[in-house]
Amino acid sequence: MRNVIALTLTPLATLVAGPALAAGGGKFLALDNTDFVVLLAFLLFIGILLAVKVPGLLNKQLDDRAEGIRKELDEARALREEAQTILASYERKQREVQEQADRIVASAREDATAAAEQAKADLETSIARRLATATEQIASAEASAVKEVRDQAIEIAIAAADEVISKQLSAAEANKLIDAAIADVDAKLH
Repeated sequence: MRNVIALTLTPLATLVAGPALAAGGGKFLALDNTDFVVLLAFLLFIGILLAVKVPGLLNKQLDDRAEGIRKELDEARALREEAQTILASYERKQREVQEQADRIVASAREDATAAAEQAKADLETSIARRLATATEQIASAEASAVKEVRDQAIEIAIAAADEVISKQLSAAEANKLIDAAIADVDAKLH
């Protein structure tokens, strides 16, 4: 309200100290003086504005506008805070997902390492089994070869002994040797 009065008095003071007073050539308060008529019209206009309560209406509109702006600012702050909350929530979820992905990758690496170690151990076991089987086969083949050599040596020795004995022994001596061998075998078996 004080602003309206100050705005009203400033032009009034300007008109009062206007050129009509400075000229000093006539009556200022006469209706034929245009400055006086303009002053009266201006004062009447200000009076009508005050009577209709235009300054109050202007103040009310300005206050309503300020309140609207304040509400919009509060709403914008609330929206900003909500957006920050949502952003923080998404960032937290992103961190959680990233941590879960890191755990999955670490678990996969551990599983892969364990599988590689298990495969290595299985391969070593398989190689050891095959080496043992090969060693057994070699030993068996060796024993078989030694047995064959002995069997052939025995057959050769028997054949040679048979030849030597048949040339040197008579039939009676051969029968005695056969009977002695039979008795010896019979004594060893029973």
